Amino acid sequence: MSDEGMSAERVKMKNAREFWARSPRQRTLTQLLAAYQAGSFGPEQTATVLAERHQALGETASHSIISRDDAGMSVQAAAQQQLKAAATSLPLGGVPVSIKDLFDEAGMTTMAGSRALAESHPASQDAPALSRLKAAGILHAGRTSMSEFAFSGLGLNPHVGTPPNPFDGERITGGSTSGGAASVAFGLAAATLGSDTGGSLRIPAAFCGLTGFKPSQASVPGDGAFPLSPSLDCIGPIAPSVACCRTLWEVLSGEVADPTPLTRPLTLLVPESELVSEVDADVAADFATLLERLEGLGVRLQRAPVEAIEAAYAINQRGGLVIPEAAAVHHELLAAHEDQYDPLIAERLNGGRDITASEYLARLWPRTAIQQRFAQQVQDVDAVLMPTVAMRAPRRDLLEQDGALFAQLNKRALRNTSVFNYLDASSISIPAPAPQNEEPLGLMLSRPQGQDVALLRVAQALETLLA
Repeated sequence: MSDEGMSAERVKMKNAREFWARSPRQRTLTQLLAAYQAGSFGPEQTATVLAERHQALGETASHSIISRDDAGMSVQAAAQQQLKAAATSLPLGGVPVSIKDLFDEAGMTTMAGSRALAESHPASQDAPALSRLKAAGILHAGRTSMSEFAFSGLGLNPHVGTPPNPFDGERITGGSTSGGAASVAFGLAAATLGSDTGGSLRIPAAFCGLTGFKPSQASVPGDGAFPLSPSLDCIGPIAPSVACCRTLWEVLSGEVADPTPLTRPLTLLVPESELVSEVDADVAADFATLLERLEGLGVRLQRAPVEAIEAAYAINQRGGLVIPEAAAVHHELLAAHEDQYDPLIAERLNGGRDITASEYLARLWPRTAIQQRFAQQVQDVDAVLMPTVAMRAPRRDLLEQDGALFAQLNKRALRNTSVFNYLDASSISIPAPAPQNEEPLGLMLSRPQGQDVALLRVAQALETLLA
């Protein structure tokens, strides 16, 4: 039946179903809000379609979004529809955003992907990051699965299930914001709110063909998010594009990013170090091809060692800050409830008990000086460019069966991204184009601490070039 022969409501439902069935790059926040503005469909249709998709996707959906409230989303959608009818709108009015399970939500127990917190008191108020998203008009698309306590870059969770990779269901999405990335990739949300302590936004974004933005730590309040490593924890989004991440970050941070496109050629620095040279052969080959393409498009590439990056990498190779800080956070809880932890996570936390105070401080004290050197050493370039992850997404079953392999590949997944957490750099992963249904290469751009606005402009320019 043609649209002319259908009722207005049926046309809107048809349009909504078609929109949410698209690939992520074809359903950006800009495109969604434009569809709402044009009256193609509205938040109410979106709420209905997402409920349909969740049911149709079965375990893929339930392992990605572990808690959801369809009735509550419908109420939120109706309220946003009324605002739009009255020509009033909010910056994220009617945009469905999923929430990582480590953020406090009033009246709910924050589980952080674990069973060990089941008897904890419900949160008395929303985490500030969540509160800001709600005030901007989002539809709450549900709480997402994650690596237990955010303590893995691979995203496995034996308690609630591990979401599948959108390019190959036998492979992982990466972590720790595993369910959040999957929810965006499978059309269950337009974007997700997550955290990044060593790569937890950028790794799943890279594995799932999405954009993950780790801003400088101070730009978004981390209160009300269950901590992993307080020195490193950052709050940010995963979404289909740089512009989507910019919009979300503006709401989360209260800052305004400059949307003006860069028109001059980019100058990008590719570090000459183990971080770039010691990657899997297929990643290295794809990255080299991409560099040739960028040079052909007028990008100026510099290849040189960056001493501050190498210094941060060396400290991380000794164990960094995450394990001792996480061991301190979990000292009492682990002692009381170790039997309820994922054994792979408990083993890593127990290892942190053996780190002496002097060794921890030897890793922490140089940090400010290394951050300052990084800012000086990259001041003449637009950003540092590297592969986000040294490998493509590994198979889930192999990781579940082999604890030694899990430890090895977890360290490998985090090695590139975690350097920029130690530096508190602004860092973003964007996907390089790939053939249909083939996993793309994640490209990581980074700038020094506090330079979030500048990084977003550079990332937008590179994204446009690659398109």
